[in-house]
Amino acid sequence: MHSPPESATVFIVDDDASFLKSISRLLRAEGFCVQAFESAEIFFEQLVPEMSGCVLVDLKMPGLNGLELQEALAKSSNPLPVVFLSAQGDIPTTVQAMRSGAEDFLTKLSPKEKVLEAIRRALARGARERAERERLGALRGRFAALTPRELEVLEHVVHGRLNKQIASDLGINERTVKLHRTNLTRRLQVQSVAELTRLVEEAGLFKRSKAV
Repeated sequence: MHSPPESATVFIVDDDASFLKSISRLLRAEGFCVQAFESAEIFFEQLVPEMSGCVLVDLKMPGLNGLELQEALAKSSNPLPVVFLSAQGDIPTTVQAMRSGAEDFLTKLSPKEKVLEAIRRALARGARERAERERLGALRGRFAALTPRELEVLEHVVHGRLNKQIASDLGINERTVKLHRTNLTRRLQVQSVAELTRLVEEAGLFKRSKAV
């Protein structure tokens, strides 16, 4: 197994202070960077978009429980992967956690190797998902830099309108439409309408628009 990325951290959330201390010691001995929290509320107080890694969380805790932490984390600006490590668990709870995107659901009696393997998977997944969020953020930034008129032309282009139709729809001349299209391909770094359409779909633009 590869060592965990230096910048990635395992955030452990558990109200059992003795277990929190022992699991933290174990993971540090395995080369992981660890931060420990005695409640979900304390964890969320310190959660920022720059934090990378995964969350190892107990199920039953005072205040926000593990499932509620998972739900809130998924809605946050930094949806880190979650691994449940609980003394208590049943099939419905496990199914709910996995359907909500948990990387794994283990008991505190699980072999060390299973816990470590689940954490490594979660860290790898977290790195992939962070890279994808950053890629999409950069892509949306390119669209955000377009002028309102360029966005209007773009929407017509991806809906299959011809230059002449776009000019008529927007009340501009066809030469101006061609100029906007040239600017769009240059600024968005694409070579074809198909590629342009794919980027628009990835960026989630014009979702409510209907094809003409």
